[in-house]
Amino acid sequence: QVQLVESGGGLVQPGGSLRLSCAASGFTLGYYAVAWFRQAPGKEREGVSCISSSDGSTYYSDSVKGRFTISRDNAKNTVYLQMNSLKPEDTAVYYCAADPRSRIGRLCLRPSEYRFWGQGTQVTVSS
Repeated sequence: QVQLVESGGGLVQPGGSLRLSCAASGFTLGYYAVAWFRQAPGKEREGVSCISSSDGSTYYSDSVKGRFTISRDNAKNTVYLQMNSLKPEDTAVYYCAADPRSRIGRLCLRPSEYRFWGQGTQVTVSS
């Protein structure tokens, strides 16, 4: 059974950090492009970052560039999103998604490009 499970969300103060994990089961995540998305109440799902399956190249939305880092650990079949300098506007449910095809640039942040999705983890940035 193909499954993606996110973890690591929680409540953090502005300026703090969190590391989200996206663990895969039922398939080898290293062969898949992976992206992180987020969705705040009343807003559309937004692409945050992605990492390719081929050469590990990464891409970030302008809103998180320089603060978030995506990485993968193929031995653990897991992709991470390290989030630093968090802001209240980062508050959202964060989802990971995977697809066997890698996309270049901004295309990799389109939700429609991904076949498999996790259930999401809540991130709340508040004092």
